[in-house]
Amino acid sequence: MGQYRKILQIVGYQNSGKTTLMERLIKQATMEELRVGTIKHHGHGGVPMIETSKDSSRHEQAGAVVTAVEGAGTLRMSIHQNSWQLAEILAIYDSLPMDIMLIEGYKNEHYPKVVLLRTPEDQILLQQVTNILCVIYWPSYPLDPFLTIPAFSIHDETQYMEFLLAEMREKR
Repeated sequence: MGQYRKILQIVGYQNSGKTTLMERLIKQATMEELRVGTIKHHGHGGVPMIETSKDSSRHEQAGAVVTAVEGAGTLRMSIHQNSWQLAEILAIYDSLPMDIMLIEGYKNEHYPKVVLLRTPEDQILLQQVTNILCVIYWPSYPLDPFLTIPAFSIHDETQYMEFLLAEMREKR
């Protein structure tokens, strides 16, 4: 998986800034003419709500395992099975021409990660996840001065964006 494109995960607990960081990375990469794909893990339980056409929703509710609706160049797809592994989702994306895959969540996967830390309790993430590329921390997080991983304040956007964009531009 991902041998032809860069994969970068953004992980952290709820309200740590994952989605905001994803948006900034997507915008910047797109400005640099990089094609970006994203996958978001809905880790809060329940079915994530997405806007779909009435007919597509009716097909899905009737039991269709794959539904799609297209309009104005946008394709929304819904595929149902008991559960999904990230590798299965990436396999679907493999047929699409992209330079970068940004993944929000999936803490237990092993792709390069940006870890967002907001509170002292978030420290546990540094022991739970693998392949940490860098840490972005909030003022409310007491940064360990002996941390050996690159670390950036959430307020030093220029620094961490330069670091992450250089990583995203790097060819595999």
